[in-house]
This record gives sequence, structure tokens and C-alpha cells, in this order.
Amino acid sequence: MIDTRTAPYAAFLLRATLGTMFIAHALLKYAVFTLPGTAKFFESLGLPGPLAYATFAAELIGGTLILAGLGTRWVSLALVPVLLGATWAHAGNGWLFTAPNGGWEYPAFLAAAAVVQALLGDGKFALANLLTGAQSQSLKGAA
Repeated sequence: MIDTRTAPYAAFLLRATLGTMFIAHALLKYAVFTLPGTAKFFESLGLPGPLAYATFAAELIGGTLILAGLGTRWVSLALVPVLLGATWAHAGNGWLFTAPNGGWEYPAFLAAAAVVQALLGDGKFALANLLTGAQSQSLKGAA
């Protein structure tokens, strides 16, 4: 049974942390690895270099939208392929993300978290709720 009193807060907590994580990883690509460096890394994996720029934009814009609670369901689903790509990129490094070059369990977990966020919706404190004047309907009628 879902506790409808606390579930909107749980959805908010997941939304805040997931959005922050996407923004942090975008900024990591920008400030630490640099976008040209990230593009070279993508190329070393056999991916097109420009995909690094698209990934950066998706993480930064998507993370901001999720954090704000705007289009949370759709944005979370749209970012799942980014996370599955990260899972693929780290698959050869082993399970744990503490492995050299990072393992695949963290991006795989984040992909699952993004799907859960899409299923839950905005939760509390979402700008979408303010803009529409409605409360989150994601858990209405849940048993």
C-alpha cells in the first residue's frame, strides 16, 4: 500500500536529487573534463563526438527541468537513454563505480531511478503545480 500522505514528498526528494545529479554531471563535463575532452572520450568509445555536446545539453536542461518540476515525467523518460548510454560506456569496467574508469552500477541505478520518477510524477513543490494551480495528481486514488 502507498502512503498517499508521504508519497508526494518522496517523489519530491527523488526529483530534487535526480535533477541535481544530472546538473552536476553536466557541469563535470563542462568544467572538469571540458566539452572537447568529453567529445574525445565519446569518440574513443566509437560514438560521434558531437553526441557529447548533446548529452551535456540534455543533462543540464533536463536536470534543471526535473529539479524545477516541469515536465518531470517526460523529461525523466527522455533522459533514460542517456543513462543507458552511460551504463554501456562503463560496462567493461566492472560492477562498482569505484572500479578504474567507473563501473556500471551507478548509471544503471540512475536509469531505474529516472523510470521511477517518471512513474511518480512531480510530487510536492513542483513549479508545474504552481503554474497549473493543481496539486500533483500522480498518486490520487493510489491504494
